[in-house]
Amino acid sequence: MSDAVGRRIRMVAGLLVLAELVVYVLVVNWIGLAWTILATLATSALGMALLARQGTRALTELRDRARSRRSAGRELGDAGLVAAGGLLMVLPGFIGDLVGLLCLLPGTRGLVRALLTRFVLARVPGMRGAVRVRSVRTAEVPRTDEPRTDGPRTRPLVIEGEVVRDPDGRPLR
Repeated sequence: MSDAVGRRIRMVAGLLVLAELVVYVLVVNWIGLAWTILATLATSALGMALLARQGTRALTELRDRARSRRSAGRELGDAGLVAAGGLLMVLPGFIGDLVGLLCLLPGTRGLVRALLTRFVLARVPGMRGAVRVRSVRTAEVPRTDEPRTDGPRTRPLVIEGEVVRDPDGRPLR
């Protein structure tokens, strides 16, 4: 990991801790210290209960996919989001609880998955999705390994073209 990336991660983590402290102090001023501590314990207990229920469901779906030998990409992602959401709910802090709740609830997990997918695809150069190609001209190329017949499409079709990208270098969709 480069020094710049490590510095950025530390800065973001520090800002998140600061934001959690600010929200915690605001909640203490709003409802009092005892109720804030009770709310923190309640959200942790809710997080553990949701983690147990949703985690069991996610692992069952993974197991079913493995038994049927089907791809488990979405189920694996759901299991990861459930684990991250459970961790965020168990740790103290109301911002983390909100994000964790979004990861744990099946109705909002798709939104979190879509946002994470969009974020990753925008940041990782090799994972930009489909690329559109505009055809300039086409030509048939004779094959040397098969005898030529005069039937339609007996030779492969080669399409010359260029990859069309926007100014940012991202493929057009």
